[in-house]
Parts: sequence; C-alpha cells; structure tokens
Amino acid sequence: MAKASVQVIGAIQKTITRLEKSSTYQWGHMGSCNCGNLAQVITSLDKAEIHKSAMRRHGDWNEQLIDYCPTSGLPIDHIINEMLAFGFTREDLSHLERLSDPEVLKILPKEKRYLKHNFKKDVIIYLKAWINLLEDELIKHISINEVKDKPLIMV
Repeated sequence: MAKASVQVIGAIQKTITRLEKSSTYQWGHMGSCNCGNLAQVITSLDKAEIHKSAMRRHGDWNEQLIDYCPTSGLPIDHIINEMLAFGFTREDLSHLERLSDPEVLKILPKEKRYLKHNFKKDVIIYLKAWINLLEDELIKHISINEVKDKPLIMV
C-alpha cells in the first residue's frame, strides 16, 4: 500500500478534483485513464505526453507495470519511477487501473464494492475510499507532541 503521507493523499485528492471538474476521462488512453490521471498530477506531464511515452512499449498500465525496468531508459519507466518515488507502489498503480485493491474495496459499503474500472464516477469513489484508508493509517502514526509545535498549514 502507498506510504500514508500528506503528499500521497494530496496527489490523490488533486486527481479526484481534476476528474470531477474535467470531462476528459478515457480508460483506453494511457494519459487519460485511472493511472494516467494520477500520473498527470505527479509528473506535471499532460495526457498526450504520457500516452506517447507509454506507446513506446506495448500494453496497458498493468502490462507496463509488469514490464517496468527502472534502468530501461524508456519514457514510461521514467514516469513510473516518479510515481514510485512519490510514495506509490507498483501494486497500488495496478490496483488503481482496475479499481481492485481489496483493502480499499473493503471499506466501501457492500453495494458499492463492484466498481467498473472504466467508469469515471467509480474511479472517484475508489479514490475517495483510498484517501480515507490512507488518512486512517496516517492518523495512527501521528502524536500530538510531533505536531503541537508546528505551524498550522492552511490549504
């Protein structure tokens, strides 16, 4: 599971906001799909650049993640490197593309657990549940002594 951090949660939240405000969601497009939208947030690349990078090798995000090699020099592997360095795991990204992480699905109401991986509203439901899971994990590791002397950050 992704490292529960403010940075990771923020990237997921920004992805949700982009999806809610945008009509450009296309699961079959490597830059506009579930992982593609998150990659846009993390890398600041646009959907066309991400898609073009991915087309240098065959397959969707799941296949790209299986074939991932950090030293290949391929642009898609550089994008994946950035996402991993940001705090996500290959498994997170694979689950995101299919909306399939059992831990995320488990916290959804039973009637909402059967998400369609290529339906934008379901992607948003999944991302919001993922944030809840990460926030719960983050809260477990925060002590009042660690935060009491830090300035309040206004978002």
